[in-house]
Amino acid sequence: MHIRTLGLLFGALATGLTAQAQKSIYHKGWTDFNKNGRRDVFEDVAQPLEKRLDDLIGQMTLAEKSCQLATLYGYGRVLKDEMPTPGWKNEIWKDGIANIDEELNSLRETPKALTKYSYPFSRHAAAINTIQHWFVEETRLGIPVDFTNEGIHGLCHDRATPLPAPIGTGSTWNRALVRQAGETVGREAKALGYTNVYVPILDPARDPRWGRVVECYGEDPFLIAELGKQMVLGVQSQGVASTLKHYAVYSVPKGGRDGNARTDPHVAPRELHDIFLYPFRRVIQEAHPLGVMSSYNDWDGLPISGSHYFLTELLRQQYGFDGYVVSDSRAVEFLHEKHRVATDFQDGTRQAMEAGLNVWTNFYSPAEYITNVRTLVNSGRLSTATLDQRVREVLSVKFRLGLFDQPYVADPQRADKIVHTPADDAFALQLNRESLVLLKNDKGLLPLRKSQLKNILVTGPLAAEASHAISRYGPSNNPVTTVLQGLQAAAGPGLTVQYEQGCVALSPGWPDTELVPTPLTAAEQVGIAQAVAKARDADVIVAVLGETDKAVGESLSRTSLELPGRQQQLLEALHATGKPVVLVLINGQPLTINWADRNVPAILEAWFPGPSGGRAVAEALFGDYNPGGKLPITFPKSTGQIEFNFPFKPGSQAGQPSAGDPNGGGRTSANGPLYPFGFGLSYTTFAYSNLQVSPRQAAPQALIEVAVDVANTGPVAGDEVVQLYLRDVLSSVVTYDSQLRGFERVALKPGEKKTVRFTLRPDDLALLDRSMNRVVEPGRFEVLIGSSSTDIRAKESFEIMVK
Repeated sequence: MHIRTLGLLFGALATGLTAQAQKSIYHKGWTDFNKNGRRDVFEDVAQPLEKRLDDLIGQMTLAEKSCQLATLYGYGRVLKDEMPTPGWKNEIWKDGIANIDEELNSLRETPKALTKYSYPFSRHAAAINTIQHWFVEETRLGIPVDFTNEGIHGLCHDRATPLPAPIGTGSTWNRALVRQAGETVGREAKALGYTNVYVPILDPARDPRWGRVVECYGEDPFLIAELGKQMVLGVQSQGVASTLKHYAVYSVPKGGRDGNARTDPHVAPRELHDIFLYPFRRVIQEAHPLGVMSSYNDWDGLPISGSHYFLTELLRQQYGFDGYVVSDSRAVEFLHEKHRVATDFQDGTRQAMEAGLNVWTNFYSPAEYITNVRTLVNSGRLSTATLDQRVREVLSVKFRLGLFDQPYVADPQRADKIVHTPADDAFALQLNRESLVLLKNDKGLLPLRKSQLKNILVTGPLAAEASHAISRYGPSNNPVTTVLQGLQAAAGPGLTVQYEQGCVALSPGWPDTELVPTPLTAAEQVGIAQAVAKARDADVIVAVLGETDKAVGESLSRTSLELPGRQQQLLEALHATGKPVVLVLINGQPLTINWADRNVPAILEAWFPGPSGGRAVAEALFGDYNPGGKLPITFPKSTGQIEFNFPFKPGSQAGQPSAGDPNGGGRTSANGPLYPFGFGLSYTTFAYSNLQVSPRQAAPQALIEVAVDVANTGPVAGDEVVQLYLRDVLSSVVTYDSQLRGFERVALKPGEKKTVRFTLRPDDLALLDRSMNRVVEPGRFEVLIGSSSTDIRAKESFEIMVK
């Protein structure tokens, strides 16, 4: 059925509109949104953006303006109707709405939101058109809706292309893949009718206890900025807005606590700018996202969503952001309820709008917030100028998205052809492959050689688990290949793959059992004994351990980073059989697996992979794929070391000599990381040579060119992530010991050599001086090239000169 016919059919069924009534506002090349029978300036695509905005805002009433400042959550959350009804004429959105979030997307975890309109994909596109028709045709000015959705694991929609968790994506260190991920999310969003995707998360994961580490690209601001930039460019290349999360200083609440805490980050001013704001500044300046989500925490007593400094001075005036700011859910309410800087919700509304917030969001009707805005303006407590500016910023995005030129999905049927294609599955598999990090491989246990094996035992609570592959913030209802299924499919004839769970991921009484250990129950002893019995008959054991989505994620911070439940006891019992053990980790944050590191010969980090993760793991274990990912986050040895991360100030993470140093001696702590930032092994080896830095003397605004040769000196093809770190030898303020300032993932065949090139820009050399001005100071800089932050293979220097 043609788009126009299908759209009219849905519209007629839902609202009783006649075809003639619809046709009357649609003309060749323009739409009569305000239904006045003439082509207004705002309806004319040939007019400059500012004139179109002036014209439209000049026609709007307070009721209509206020409605452009709130989110309406979609069906099953706030909306009770799948399609428009006559009753919508009595709702607050009768005068329009800024955006509708997650409309008709059918999430696994929200049964009340299941809908027949989510799939086939063309049905969703047509349904979105029907809803858009209602807002265009049934509101006075016909202002189109911005349809928003989440997208950090792939587009958050029924059966869209599923991607691994962002912490896995960060482990790829592959800009091209992240750009393609953004293009995939943007293409699918556009085809399905979404116009704005909440992606990427740019929060540096500096405290591994924090539950949302799994949703971050890592701990280092440069890595996050580089990957986040590519995600934004990819999404917006498809004509869809990208909205950054969560601005700002969101990811280090006091003690790493999530849930009802998520506040009071202990962050110094320079750390604020150099670590937590750095990714936002760079991505905004270099990729120009159309959206930013403001967070609900404070910094130094300033609630972010009520802070003019954060939302206007930094974001718009310094960084040049020109899109609209949407609040995280309940951020405005928290100004009163949690932060206690507002007398009530209405006062919080005023503070947020004056600070620079554009659109309020929460999981209930927007009526109260919109009423707050109207009351504030009518009473004079909120100026019309502020109101108009906030509305202008929202409408500017809608104009730039083309919603006033073509508010509908042009060809709904096309969605069935371009959303979640076989090519998308192949891409998602490659992303899962490249996210794998080999942490240990003593005596070349991996890859497993099928011809030398007859019986493999796959065990552990994550072996047959699938929940980690389906995120609240990603696609639902896709089939998942577990690690067990992946190994069974890849084993081939003559190789038996047995399975025994051994234990559950989270034992009864957990996490209290991490505070006061309890004896194993009879059932737990039996479970481990059954796994051990099968292990004795196996040639090799693959233990799949870690965390489920019930242990890590939003609101799920941890106080320990040990393997949860009885998994450590299972691992020790398996090791005691004397059979070789391969540990596969499925987890969302670094784990303090010290015993495993000392006793288990091979460890593969898989993070929370997507649905094809089981196949990717099997390929890596059997040698069909050579893992080449690198850690985007430090693994501490103990939670007692936290904070322990990269980059760090000189000496701040140094060890303690046992004697001989009157200022630093004393063996009282565990020193050093378990696995450092940037670490990852391979089934092959790489050699570095011929590091060149040019020029060796340069002016502060010069570009510094760096080149190094990297060769595969081993027996198999593999990927190496070449990492460039920069050290400021002498500076006016204390800077980081070294900082990541370049990386490149390079695929090399055995014996192959490639030259990897980097360009250092002035911004890469800059620091915040004693007056908090960002400057490039004269002096010597060291270029450190290596395979991780601690495995430096080559070093050279250059000098910045002043005239």
